[in-house]
Amino acid sequence: MADPASLAGDRIRIGLTAVVVAADEATPYVLVTGGADGLASLPFGPFDPVGDPTLELSLRRWVSEQTGFDIGYVEQLYTFGDRGRDAPLPAAGQGGMRSISVGYLALTPERSDLQRDDARWREWYRHFPWEDWRGGRPACIGGAIAPALWQWASNDPAKQEARRMRIRLSFALDGAPWNEERALDRYELLYEAGLTAEAAQDKARQHGLCPREAFAQPEAFGAPMASDHRRILATAIARLRAKIKYRPVIFELTPDLFTLSQLQRVVESVSGLELHKQNFRRLLDRTGLVEGLGRFEARTGGRPAELFRFRRESLLERPAGGVNVPAPRG
Repeated sequence: MADPASLAGDRIRIGLTAVVVAADEATPYVLVTGGADGLASLPFGPFDPVGDPTLELSLRRWVSEQTGFDIGYVEQLYTFGDRGRDAPLPAAGQGGMRSISVGYLALTPERSDLQRDDARWREWYRHFPWEDWRGGRPACIGGAIAPALWQWASNDPAKQEARRMRIRLSFALDGAPWNEERALDRYELLYEAGLTAEAAQDKARQHGLCPREAFAQPEAFGAPMASDHRRILATAIARLRAKIKYRPVIFELTPDLFTLSQLQRVVESVSGLELHKQNFRRLLDRTGLVEGLGRFEARTGGRPAELFRFRRESLLERPAGGVNVPAPRG
């Protein structure tokens, strides 16, 4: 009789998925490749427990092979193992292959040229247009998202009040404050309400329909991704937005030398928020994370701006915090 543990192992496939992020003063970018059904995918590949010495080395190899890009800073993000996450649900049931993916977050200070034709850098707000509040509340929330969510809430009277509360808190409606760290909560709410293309795809698969027809979703609900990669990306956005407040990881996204205005705009692009200049600089001064060099950036017109660097030695002096990201005004 076969060993149950061996049988379980035969039905589980371990994969590795990378969210590789770069950011400039205008927007954050994520590294994607061509995927199933022509959809963008995050770099991913299987883990070979025999041939790969560690998960991280395997991940670095996969990213390099698929994109021609060698990642630097990397940390483990989350393990994703929902049944049917990358296959039709019936196929993932009894006797089917269960796919578990270990997600990683990687940060890089520049969008290097990629050595593969199907690899590219893509703005992450293309997948999450409701997450960018730098110009105020995104029009897609009031124009499409909120009406659709209110309708979904009213479809089940028994759950209506609980659903409406989640909608208010997630999308800052009816006076609720915006919390930029809840990017995953917002995506999962839209998925549960059947308003993402991925939800429509999974439903189509359950009923034996063509999943390709599920992607005719309005632009307001964001560009879909293959498998559950948009959920993985939302997880990474939430993690990064939270972490820049308590660890100096934002400097993994900046060049060696920068002005304070450039640093602020990178923080704004990642957080999706517009920050108050004087407050940002006053709070940054308290951290001791940056040092002025007494050198100035040449500009065409206007006052030259001083160049700064990240004081990596501050990590050895004391536990280093992050940069302050206050709540959005209004």
